[in-house]
Amino acid sequence: MEVFRLVESCPPLDTNSSYCNLLQCSHFATTSVAAEHQGVIVGFISGYILPERPDTLFIWQVAVSEQARGVGLASRMLSHILERPQCSNVQHLETTITEDNQASWNLFKSFARHLGADFQSSTWMDRDKHFAGLHDSEALIHIGPFDAPSQSKDS
Repeated sequence: MEVFRLVESCPPLDTNSSYCNLLQCSHFATTSVAAEHQGVIVGFISGYILPERPDTLFIWQVAVSEQARGVGLASRMLSHILERPQCSNVQHLETTITEDNQASWNLFKSFARHLGADFQSSTWMDRDKHFAGLHDSEALIHIGPFDAPSQSKDS
């Protein structure tokens, strides 16, 4: 429930069901991470390795509480996931971002620079075609190829 509450407190993020968050924390535990401060979850990233492309990590969602923003927590959590043995073959990172989510654009552009990797954006899911006008369009972000973060170029 804590992950659900964190995501709920981070507009413009989509809130999934608490059941979905429990699946993210269990089925995708090796490619997700939660950050705690004084016993409270202040950051959460969910992701998974694409079944058809085992060299690509898809980041589903990044949530950082207001009090934990501005200190590089999201970047550290992304690096932490990529440093895990389960991600040893990962050379690409993908995510989707709505046009108005400037914090996510900034995070992933900065992370691409940190990795010394290309950053590409393309139209992916259209507001009207895919969401019947009920959700903003999503751009597909592709970062890569890159080496493990410990071998990356710092920006």
